[in-house]
Order: sequence, then C-alpha cells, then structure tokens
Amino acid sequence: MSTSTTQHNHANPAPLGLLGFGMTTLLLNLHNLQIISLSIVIVSMGICLGGLAQIIAGIMEFKNGNTFGATAFTAYGCFWWSLVAIWVLPTKVAEADEMGLAFYLLLWGIFTLFMFIGTLKHNRASQVVFLSLTVLFLLLSAADFSGSAGVKTAAGWVGILCGVSALYHSFAQIVNHEFGKIILPV
Repeated sequence: MSTSTTQHNHANPAPLGLLGFGMTTLLLNLHNLQIISLSIVIVSMGICLGGLAQIIAGIMEFKNGNTFGATAFTAYGCFWWSLVAIWVLPTKVAEADEMGLAFYLLLWGIFTLFMFIGTLKHNRASQVVFLSLTVLFLLLSAADFSGSAGVKTAAGWVGILCGVSALYHSFAQIVNHEFGKIILPV
C-alpha cells in the first residue's frame, strides 16, 4: 500500500492583512490630524478593507498554522468593525463617551504591546508596525482620558508612520515574492 501526500501551496495572506490595516490606519489618522473629516470614506474602508480583508487574512493564517498572524489579523479586523459600530450604532440608550473610548483604546494598546513582544522573533518591519501601533493606541487613549488636542495630533502623526510602515511591509512581501529575492528589505 502506498501513501501519497498532497502538498498544498497557500498564498501568504499577510500582505492582504497589512494592506487592509495600513490603508485604513492612514485614512483614520488623516482624520486625527484634521486633514479629512470622519466620513463614509473612512467608515467604508473600516468595514471592507480594515475589517473584512484582515479577517479573511486571519482565517487564512489559522489554516496555515500561524497563530500570531491569525490572532493579529482577526483581532484587528474585528477592531475595525467594532470601531465602525461605535461610530454608527449609537442610540440615546447607548452612546460612546470619551472615558469608555479611552478604556477601549487602552485595552487595545495593552493587547498590541503583547503582540509587539511577539514580534521580537520576527523581522524589523513587523516590529516597527506593532511598536508604532502600541504607541498610537496609548496616545489615542491618553488623548481621550485628557481631552488634549495636542496628544491627539501626536497620535495622528504616529498613526501615519504606523500605516505607512504596514503598507511598506505589505508591498515588500509582494515584491520580494514576485521577484524571488529581496528587493525591499523587511
């Protein structure tokens, strides 16, 4: 009796997840810097690319056996969906307040700090994304706790760095894979 194994080649879902995260993060932080308003553009990006694309990437990472990627992409995809829900679902009974949002962002900052620790075994690009995201969440939380516009502006700039670093990481993985060699270092 012969045994045959079928090898499946799965695409790397990380570039999709990083793309969804990076583009949505950039848009939201353009709002935090008061360059654009909070509009359906950001809400739609949060639902579709920030939420759905990251959740799909997370599910693919589960299938690939990558616990870190599965947890990160699925959790941050759900973050975007929950943030959009906070923006669009308030009623007179349940509205978001700055203190509740501050704690919400603080919890995401703590989670992200531990995810950053996990990246210490990964490449520098992953470390930059997660370190800047940790700082972003903590600054946004501090801005809501304090009501400081200056802290929110600082968070906006960190958010731009975070979004750009995620996009770079996405693009580098795509380009490096397509060329079969390192063109863009990570």
